Amino acid sequence: MKKAFILIASVLISGTLFAQQDTLVYNAQRAVVLEGGSNFRDLGGYPTPDGRQVQWGRIYRSADISKLSDQDLKTLESVHLAVDCDLRSPEEVQKAPDRLPTGVQYVHLPAGSEHVQMAKFYEAMKNSTQKDTLLLQTYRSTEHLKAKYKPLFDHLLTLKGDESLLFHCTAGKDRTGIGAALVLSALNVDRQTILKDYQATNKFWKADRERMLQGMAQQGLDPEAARSMLDANPAYLENTFQAIDKKYGSMDQFLEKEMGLTAPRRRALQDKFLK
Repeated sequence: MKKAFILIASVLISGTLFAQQDTLVYNAQRAVVLEGGSNFRDLGGYPTPDGRQVQWGRIYRSADISKLSDQDLKTLESVHLAVDCDLRSPEEVQKAPDRLPTGVQYVHLPAGSEHVQMAKFYEAMKNSTQKDTLLLQTYRSTEHLKAKYKPLFDHLLTLKGDESLLFHCTAGKDRTGIGAALVLSALNVDRQTILKDYQATNKFWKADRERMLQGMAQQGLDPEAARSMLDANPAYLENTFQAIDKKYGSMDQFLEKEMGLTAPRRRALQDKFLK
């Protein structure tokens, strides 16, 4: 009877925590509504163990921003966007260059994406006996992380006043998801909340996701494989955490060694983006 009571209490507590995380992730303040973009959202509001929270309006993540309208550019101006970190491959950038307000600093960070060619990726997915294999390999790879994400942290540390920074890829899921996980980890946001933020792409990118699924189906990709490829499954991001822990011992050691976040620099980052 006692064990049953403990189990029920544990389930209720767990359910309450997940409900609180859902409320944080799907806060109405999080989504930046754009006419020509999707999955553009604020990383603000997430709590840290010391009682602070990530500042709203300073760090944004997004999917493709090549089709922004003139009104969208005004929206980006209103959030004081100063730096845009584009995580896509040169091929992706050439086909769909970012559209930005005048004066925003554009930073291209293609490390790990240089060989991303969607046609070849689709073909590989068609022939893959395990539909998750390619994505799991991507999430387990740590070799490119320093070149791709350290400059992002460098730019965050140099933002002034109320300036904000955006980082994005095409879907705002994989490369952007890993970037968000590293940034939130550096700010001491707990791992479960980070996984919830990652999974939120399934909602914030939903309309464009469906359109991409249709296009992939037209190219002959199995619908189940396509959905798996585009799904923000927390198990994918868990592989990144596990790979980092295995290679570096902990996320803290990884952030110091590869992202250059020594104790003083990490404190400076937290003081700048937590309140």
